[in-house]
Amino acid sequence: MRAPTFLVSRTDAIGDVVLTLPVAGWLKQRYPGCRVVLIGRRYTAAVAAACPWVDEFLEYDEQLASPSLAELRSYAAAAIIHVFPNKRLARLAKEAKIPVRIGTRNRLFHWLTCNRLVALSRRHSPLHEAQLNLQLLVPLGYTAPLALPEVASLVRLAPVAPLRPELQALLAARQLGQLNVVLHPRSRGSAREWGLAHFGQLARLLHAAGHRVFISGTADEGAELTAADWLQEHRPYIAADLTGQLALPEFIAFIAAADGLVAGSTGPLHLAAALGRHALGLYPPIRPMHPGRWSPLGPHTSYLVFDRPDCQNCRTQPAACTCIKAIAAATVAAQIGQWPPLPAT
Repeated sequence: MRAPTFLVSRTDAIGDVVLTLPVAGWLKQRYPGCRVVLIGRRYTAAVAAACPWVDEFLEYDEQLASPSLAELRSYAAAAIIHVFPNKRLARLAKEAKIPVRIGTRNRLFHWLTCNRLVALSRRHSPLHEAQLNLQLLVPLGYTAPLALPEVASLVRLAPVAPLRPELQALLAARQLGQLNVVLHPRSRGSAREWGLAHFGQLARLLHAAGHRVFISGTADEGAELTAADWLQEHRPYIAADLTGQLALPEFIAFIAAADGLVAGSTGPLHLAAALGRHALGLYPPIRPMHPGRWSPLGPHTSYLVFDRPDCQNCRTQPAACTCIKAIAAATVAAQIGQWPPLPAT
């Protein structure tokens, strides 16, 4: 009997895709020899390629009508798990006559297109995002919910693209006791931001402690940092500006070769955690953005959050929120200073 093929749909951002990897890992363990196909946006393909649980990536592009009905049918999938609700994909999966189509009960279009509905409310749940994703596997035999450490063990990535020799040499130039620390100041709106002033202070503190700082971000974010004169002001404290310099496969390789990364709840933070590097997240206390829901998962992860039960400014005036900015740069630097050395990957 041929091993089944499972389609896992997560057509949103990088961090969300990373926290969906336990779904693929659980399927591999439950159904040995099965094929797992991740459906996602083009810019997340490198995450799928780096995950040992994912056998194939299927690009979703609504404007290009991709995948087509014929393409979806060609997989002869036993089931599709709609981890991220997508109306077009739900309709296509029904038209493709995929036998098991799993979605949440709280989407009307799932009632019309899915034949396995799971009661799942994310917004007020005490569970981590990765644990919530796994609940969608109940129709496939997921009956004993995994504790968060068990879920974290299923978040796994390994770089598949080589790192340029000049970047290898740059990272290798550190001296004994120095850490190569990646700072990712911006979030493209996916998280509450700690602020450039705080990241600047942290860069100074890390440099003063003898560590090496690398700044990451998209080309647009790099242009923003340049326009604000932030990069020029902090150039003496930065080993390299990587903004806009690395495609995602090589960025994954760079993170894997560094010691760790500091960021808000962004894709790079979750990548670092999944790659087994130090990943230090900075969070506000507000639900559902708090670390209980979105903390990085991996063997060397940590987070800092200001100790306040809730912050109404986070809801009503995000730019005016002082919760995340109340995390002191000295506190972050002290936590980084406690990172034990990690073996090279």
